[in-house]
Amino acid sequence: MKAIRRFTVRPVLPDTLRPLADLAHNLRWSWHEPTRALFDSLAPESRTGADPVRVLGALEAPRLAALATDRDFLARLAAAAEDLDTYLHAPRWYQGRPGRPPAAVAYFSPEFGVAAALPQYSGGLGILAGDHLKSASDLGVPLVGVGLLYRHGYFRQSLGRDGWQQEQYPVLDPGELPVTLLREADGAPARVTLALPGGRSLHAHIWIAQVGRVPLLMLDSDVEENAPGERSVTDRLYGGGSEHRLLQEMLLGIGGVRAVRTYTRLTGTPDPEVFHTNEGHAGLLGLERIRELQGAGLDFDSALETVRAGTVFTTHTPVPAGIDRFDRSLVARHLGEDGALPGVDTGRVLALGDETPLGGEPGVFNMAAMGLRLAQRANGVSTLHGAVSRAMFAGLWPGFDADEVPITSITNGVHAPTWVAPEVGRLGPDATDGELWELRRTLRERLVTDVRARLRASWRQRGAAAAELGWTDSVLDPDVLTIGFARRVPSYKRLTLMLRDKDRLRALLLHPERPVQLVVAGKAHPADDGGKRLVQELVRFADDPRIRHRIVFLPDYGMEMARGLYPGCDVWLNNPLRPLEACGTSGMKAALNGCLNLSVLDGWWDEWFEPDFGWAIPTADGAAAADEDRRDDLEAAALYELIERRVAPRFYDRGPDGVPAGWTAMVRRTLADLGPKVLADRMVREYVERLYVPAADARRALTPDRARELAAWKARVREAWPKVSVDHVEVGDGLADDLADAELGSTPVVRVRVALGELGPDDVEVQAVTGRVDADDTLADTRTVPLKPAGRPDLEGRQPYAGTLELDRTGSFGCTVRVLPAHPLLAHQAEPGLVALPEETAGEGAGCLLR
Repeated sequence: MKAIRRFTVRPVLPDTLRPLADLAHNLRWSWHEPTRALFDSLAPESRTGADPVRVLGALEAPRLAALATDRDFLARLAAAAEDLDTYLHAPRWYQGRPGRPPAAVAYFSPEFGVAAALPQYSGGLGILAGDHLKSASDLGVPLVGVGLLYRHGYFRQSLGRDGWQQEQYPVLDPGELPVTLLREADGAPARVTLALPGGRSLHAHIWIAQVGRVPLLMLDSDVEENAPGERSVTDRLYGGGSEHRLLQEMLLGIGGVRAVRTYTRLTGTPDPEVFHTNEGHAGLLGLERIRELQGAGLDFDSALETVRAGTVFTTHTPVPAGIDRFDRSLVARHLGEDGALPGVDTGRVLALGDETPLGGEPGVFNMAAMGLRLAQRANGVSTLHGAVSRAMFAGLWPGFDADEVPITSITNGVHAPTWVAPEVGRLGPDATDGELWELRRTLRERLVTDVRARLRASWRQRGAAAAELGWTDSVLDPDVLTIGFARRVPSYKRLTLMLRDKDRLRALLLHPERPVQLVVAGKAHPADDGGKRLVQELVRFADDPRIRHRIVFLPDYGMEMARGLYPGCDVWLNNPLRPLEACGTSGMKAALNGCLNLSVLDGWWDEWFEPDFGWAIPTADGAAAADEDRRDDLEAAALYELIERRVAPRFYDRGPDGVPAGWTAMVRRTLADLGPKVLADRMVREYVERLYVPAADARRALTPDRARELAAWKARVREAWPKVSVDHVEVGDGLADDLADAELGSTPVVRVRVALGELGPDDVEVQAVTGRVDADDTLADTRTVPLKPAGRPDLEGRQPYAGTLELDRTGSFGCTVRVLPAHPLLAHQAEPGLVALPEETAGEGAGCLLR
């Protein structure tokens, strides 16, 4: 028989044990070692780091009665409760900042990886979002997280006998999760409602996961008022067809804003001044805020300017295929007068998602294009990814070079207390090489023990009998160089690159003097049969009795497994197709534990690689890169060469004391020099200082009247811009015009006549742009010099401008002139997407050779 209804029976805690409930329902326990230890002592038979909510739910009355009179335990409980109270209320970094930082920031993401006890994540995007919340809490940043509560979460992975990935979706009962239901003053569950086409409605309850100081609001459509179709909207992460996904993103974005308003109303906390959209899935939040502002009396354009001023958009994908796209008619039907946003011009909404400037299809609504148009500030997640994003989205800012596209970058970071093994965290800078090496072996041995247990469980699931699994007792060796590889399994991450030459890999695994062992894990998306075939190929290779003691594939990769995997590995392998890894944070977590990176120069590793931190896998270029098979063969061969000739010899080169001094030196440098760079605390500080504070300032400056003025100015400039032109340019040294050559240190004068049409000098900025030139006269490494009005307009109404160049570099240089819109409320000169250039940039006086 199957149950038709689930419910949770909670224990009644004695008064002296009541603080346990507060400790269990604040996810700070997931990164606070003393609190974890307190709950581990309640259920010593469970795995370390067990979910405190489940631990409390399993305690019997006699055990509770004994704990209620245990003075030692009560003292530890009181200390933990006092420590949490101090953490939640004492001023932290943010409270000590000068000026007027945002009173609150709303952070929207489709997934959050906060703890294994709250499985609402699929991979790096969710883990990054969870680390963002945790570091914001540690720093005292008044963040409010907004996401969805998926009743099945992401899938649990197992393997069939043939190595094929299998998926299970266990039901998650909120009563068994570390969440609480947001309620109205009368005790009724608070809820948000979205209108749907055909007179339907989508209702959602709001669950709160308390992440230290940060509340995470999670919307749940599994409520009785919904029809079956609407009830299943939040059934699983990244599941369902196109309409299902659109409904999820409507609930996340539109419903999420309404949930934030409900939360602030009920709790008295400040309304967010900044809204941060973590990837395009949540981008519809901007449309809901436009609807709110229109209800307060603003027109669409003025509301759009107001929303843009206070919005930050972070893109995480380096490829167009990674962006959510919907049929325009589907979007129009769900967001129109009969849908969730009545009163908001559907045509204007569709224009925000138009992807045709990016070379896309006219019938498609692009969530990333909308996200960028709705945000005055945008960023990629590593320096390289910022450059890739500027090139990928340059079509939204026509006339500007890719390096001028207003997308900056803030490199991701990871939350050290979550990912660093406690022993590593306690390691002092004065530890000897011997102590450091002994710690590395202890962590490796712990990983080996964990791997054996997981491997036995996996084989039992695959149908093996206990009697045939004795070999698992000798899988891996705590004294052998251990390489880890664990991540999602899209094709670009190249799970099976290590298998390009299976014989060579076997030789590395079975080397008589310098053997290597591999621990591999990863999930393919349920709909990705190509990814599943990669998993199966790896599993079948690892099943070979000749090598299965040296290479293992562990199914169901998640946070709990990862916390042991990163500290226990000596080397972390990453071999994506460059530049398709936007950042890649798994290697950061490994580095914080003294694990060395062996990676393609992509994402964060391209930015911070040094030979003391690990090794860079060379990437194929030119003709070799165009041939996929040849490219993979070359890069796999480079990988084998590095392991065989540099990595393994360094690991096994031991001194008389048995310690590899060269290896431990690299571990020290990784911990001391690389560690501080990869921290989420550094990342969140950068978001605050570079994006949140400027966004809040811009939003405050945009009063309703100023928003109307800015919107009217932009409309006037767009209408007048076709008549703006650069009509005549002269470049000279002050004595002669049309300078052909110049010497270092000279100061040639640039003169230009500009037609402004209906615009005035206050509406524009005229610039001279200089830079190095290639054979096609394309400018690079450019510098701009503002030109000033130099007299009255001529008889044809053209305004003269002039300025001086400073020639402080040698080589072949060129110069051009351009006109840009200018307004004090613009965050970036490219923001309006308008520029006027000379009709022929290589024409008279527009270019000069400087030597």
